[in-house]
Amino acid sequence: MEESEYESILCVKPEVHVYRIPPRATNRGYRASEWQLDQPSWSGRLRITAKGKVAYIKLEDRTSGELFAQAPVDQFPGSAVESVTDSSRYFVVRIEDGNGRRAFIGIGFGDRGDAFDFNVALQDHFKWVKQQSEFAKQAQNPDEGPKLDLGFKEGQTIKINIANMRKKEGTAGTPRTRPASTGGLSLLPPPPGGKTATLIPPPGEQLSVGGSPVQPAVVSGSGECWGDHCVHTWQL
Repeated sequence: MEESEYESILCVKPEVHVYRIPPRATNRGYRASEWQLDQPSWSGRLRITAKGKVAYIKLEDRTSGELFAQAPVDQFPGSAVESVTDSSRYFVVRIEDGNGRRAFIGIGFGDRGDAFDFNVALQDHFKWVKQQSEFAKQAQNPDEGPKLDLGFKEGQTIKINIANMRKKEGTAGTPRTRPASTGGLSLLPPPPGGKTATLIPPPGEQLSVGGSPVQPAVVSGSGECWGDHCVHTWQL
């Protein structure tokens, strides 16, 4: 079953009056004061229903619900429903009998709130019709919809703040400073229980004793190692 076959109720008002209206001789609009408002032709219940895009103004008997007249509305505002120029409680509607015959009648409400609800129900329905039409067009032509422009406009700039990053001494990735050299002499403590090591000058230098240079002699000796360190004991 298609969606257009379902009928929804938009508005119900328990009392409405119907009036015979004189033919409109000019384009100045209808005036309710010309309708003999104290002598309505019919009184009953009003319902507004919708089937698909078309709304229907139905005038029904209060007790039995028998249909007195019906006015299909395919556009609002439009010729199917018109407001009068001298009151907000009266309207002119175009009724149809289903056989192609049409007639214009006046309808009126005793309460202004009922007239307001009648007007708003029609407005809301055709707003919905317009939205559905726009959604259908966008679905058929998605490329024609509004596109998001992420490009820079002329003269537009962008600023990025980068915090200064300072490396602390001793952190990972920072080279360590080598200790200062002792001038070519390596002073290592003697191993536990070992003999005192004799200082041997590096090649090319002389050992001085009491301020007088001493030539190094051929020496022999032995050494001990533990861990990554070795200490040699030399004897002259």
